[in-house]
Amino acid sequence: MSLPRDEQEAFTQKVMAVKRAHQAELMMKANVVGVGVGFRSQKGARTEQVALVVMVSRKMPKSRLKPKDLLPLEIEGVPVDVQEVGEVEAL
Repeated sequence: MSLPRDEQEAFTQKVMAVKRAHQAELMMKANVVGVGVGFRSQKGARTEQVALVVMVSRKMPKSRLKPKDLLPLEIEGVPVDVQEVGEVEAL
């Protein structure tokens, strides 16, 4: 179920504000190579839910990460979607 257009736009603005406020701290976590705003993915398919997208070089089991490197499920009411993108290199 999707939100009405004006609510979706307001939520997208909130997600962008959360990204600006938390990007630096998220980038300090292990494997994190980028932070953006995008659509959440579930089981490899894109949904219509806007989320804070945290890109990691490789997804790892929680048991292999230090507690300080665990990513939250949400920040300030905004869902966090962790997406594996591989290594990122500047060209």
